[in-house]
Amino acid sequence: MVKINFRDTAVHYGAEPGGGAPTKIKITFVDSHGQSRTVEDEVGSTVMETARRNDIPEIAAECGGACACATCHVYIDGAWSEKTGKASQMEEDMLDFAFDVQPNSRLCCQITVRPELDGLIVKTPSQQG
Repeated sequence: MVKINFRDTAVHYGAEPGGGAPTKIKITFVDSHGQSRTVEDEVGSTVMETARRNDIPEIAAECGGACACATCHVYIDGAWSEKTGKASQMEEDMLDFAFDVQPNSRLCCQITVRPELDGLIVKTPSQQG
């Protein structure tokens, strides 16, 4: 006899009593024209992978997430800067090739989707590096 636990296959959106951490979160991408797109993706992927899977415009991601280009450049909404953390030295070096770098600039291939980023807002520049 096989015992099946349906909770093992359930998707959790936010805190549930006894449900543990969510396995999907929502991210809002705002393009350079001000159009917002809110999408869902799996915890453990990157913000860049989320953008590619959801056909987010203005994120080319030419290197596929290897931090070898600057074509997934985004601006982190101020309220989220602390939660997304600071760029590594390698990421900062790649940002030298990005267009219109700001203090809140990040390469979204370097931001891992975590439960605490549910509701994250990122903006895209008008062009990529």
